[in-house]
Amino acid sequence: MKLKMLLITVVFAGLYGCTTVNTTEQSVKSTTYVRDALKKYVDNGELPGAISILYNNGVEEICCMGYADVESKRPMSLDNHFMQCSQTKGFCGVTVAKLVEEGKISLDDPVSKYLPEYATLGYLILPRDAEGRMLSKPVKTPITIRMCLNHTAGFPFEMPNYTAMGGWSRRMPLRSVAATAISQRLLYEPGTKVQYSNVGIDVAAAVVEVVTGMRWEDYLKKAVLDPLGMTETSFRPTDKQLENKIELYAFAKGKKPQWRKEMPAMQRPYGDDRVFASAGAGLWTTVRDQVKFYKMLMNLGLGDNGVRILKEETVKNLLAVTSRNPKFGGYSLGLSAPVKDNEEAWFGHGGAWGTNCSVNYHKKQLKLWVVQHTGAPRPWETDFNNVAKKFFNSTGNDSTSEYTGRMK
Repeated sequence: MKLKMLLITVVFAGLYGCTTVNTTEQSVKSTTYVRDALKKYVDNGELPGAISILYNNGVEEICCMGYADVESKRPMSLDNHFMQCSQTKGFCGVTVAKLVEEGKISLDDPVSKYLPEYATLGYLILPRDAEGRMLSKPVKTPITIRMCLNHTAGFPFEMPNYTAMGGWSRRMPLRSVAATAISQRLLYEPGTKVQYSNVGIDVAAAVVEVVTGMRWEDYLKKAVLDPLGMTETSFRPTDKQLENKIELYAFAKGKKPQWRKEMPAMQRPYGDDRVFASAGAGLWTTVRDQVKFYKMLMNLGLGDNGVRILKEETVKNLLAVTSRNPKFGGYSLGLSAPVKDNEEAWFGHGGAWGTNCSVNYHKKQLKLWVVQHTGAPRPWETDFNNVAKKFFNSTGNDSTSEYTGRMK
């Protein structure tokens, strides 16, 4: 039966909830691509639980599978809190893009313009000599904001003692992270190589603090989270929110997933005043909140609630396409992005615990995947990507096979 739906979202309750809705006034036909492909993994216990959203120009399949907590049989829902890990980087990229758009900074400004400790460029790490002594030489190239955000600044992945600082539940303010980072030797001459780095993103966030006169997380809340209505997203989740979180599980080949109270990179406490924001990783959210951010990117800066966060050209030129030398591959400002933008180009980001979301603004498409997992194998990831392609093909404007009866 065909139904007319206007601006609604439906999720079926239970162990498997999967439905397709249309967010414009068009006919609706349910699809269960993700559930059908991944049910076997939940049934045999390999996959504790997962949430997915597939969106194609107004047609949306939402699926909640399995459990947020296997032991208590607490089912997955769009309101479970979870750690985004490196998906936090894209939020930093958006805050920097806003300041560029407003003419307050340039991506090619040296960091030293805002952080005086960066006036001393520091030293590079060199291979040890024949007697095992550490060698170094002075840095010649100033680090820019662009380099910090696209992983070409020369910083290591993390601070030397980041596990002692709580991992992504930081125990140091961003300005202290930035000062400590430049006191360490760089891995290479800035701009000449790539090293994926949480540190560089944190340094960019420290620049935002100087320019805005606010803590980065406060500026993020004021400029992005609150306007988009992301009320459940923060660096310090409440006790009530943590009671409803998606639990973390570790995988090992041939074994059932094992529950983990915490990991070295994500240490308790999560929500008290000992936690400082890390722009490289550490933002907690829910699927219902997270999809608002990515739909804003998909809609070229316009939130689903009608609030504009960025201009269209800002998203197209700063976030949706690489900001570094194409020979290094595609990456923009805290977001994975193509070297060349075209109608098949996607941009977005993943997180260490298996989360991922990417969008195609040309076709108004989005694919979101949320789990909280470490280790391997993860065979369902291939299955999910395959059925996502089927969903986009079957719900396309020219399709009559799986999604029919569209209304003009």
